[in-house]
Amino acid sequence: MANFLLSKDPRQNEIAVVPPLKWAGGKRWFASNHLELLPEKFNNYVEPFLGSGALFFSVRPEKSILSDVNEELINLYEVIRDEPKALKAKLAEHQRKHGTDYYYEVRRSRPRKALNTAARTLYLNRTCWNGLYRVNLQGQFNVPKGTKDNVVLETDNFEKLAAILLTATIKCQDFELTLDAAQKGDFAFIDPPYTVAHNNNGFVKYNQNLFSWDDQVRLRNAVKRATRRGVKVLVTNAAHESVISLYKDFEHVIVDRAGVIAGKASARGRYEEVVIKCF
Repeated sequence: MANFLLSKDPRQNEIAVVPPLKWAGGKRWFASNHLELLPEKFNNYVEPFLGSGALFFSVRPEKSILSDVNEELINLYEVIRDEPKALKAKLAEHQRKHGTDYYYEVRRSRPRKALNTAARTLYLNRTCWNGLYRVNLQGQFNVPKGTKDNVVLETDNFEKLAAILLTATIKCQDFELTLDAAQKGDFAFIDPPYTVAHNNNGFVKYNQNLFSWDDQVRLRNAVKRATRRGVKVLVTNAAHESVISLYKDFEHVIVDRAGVIAGKASARGRYEEVVIKCF
């Protein structure tokens, strides 16, 4: 298979289509500002923490493996790929019915069909507080209604999203399985939930319940195995001394981003993240 070549001209690397989800920790800002950190040439694209898929939709690789342990998330991408028009129609139905009572009715619901589940996922993502995905100990989505009421967006292009996703293998599985499948010449973009050895903010503390420090160590070990096989790996994470020490054997770059998870706009500043280059 021919290698994918990332253009040096940023106009050739613009996001092909706006990602359908607003995702805490999403990488739209990274895809818009830091593509120069990616390898210029690689075979398959591998992303084991898919999230909003911002970098994937920006790079538009010819062949890729995408995965996440979040079943709802993977179901959404499979439905976008397989039933884009039907999903668009379901979202329009949610838009017509949207309101406070309806939001909590949908939040309590447990659809059986993949299409209805995907529409629920996207509806809640777009109308909940700050697009935050959070579940309780019973696995129930528990984010309150937010201030935004637009369910159908002008940027929606599910047909184009579907065409891009058709080139990808999509799996619901642990990151280790995905990363261990990457081979020499492949590029793995790794954007795990941010946790540090010593929690220093509420959001990171919440992530600790989903992705522990032991998981961070397990990930680092999987990255080392991959690089020994000749996989090109780029890891993004919290710019914390414990994370930087964890990847002390690799090159790292500090970048900053705008913070968006805060109750008040005045509390949102700019935060540093670390990018670990393993190639």
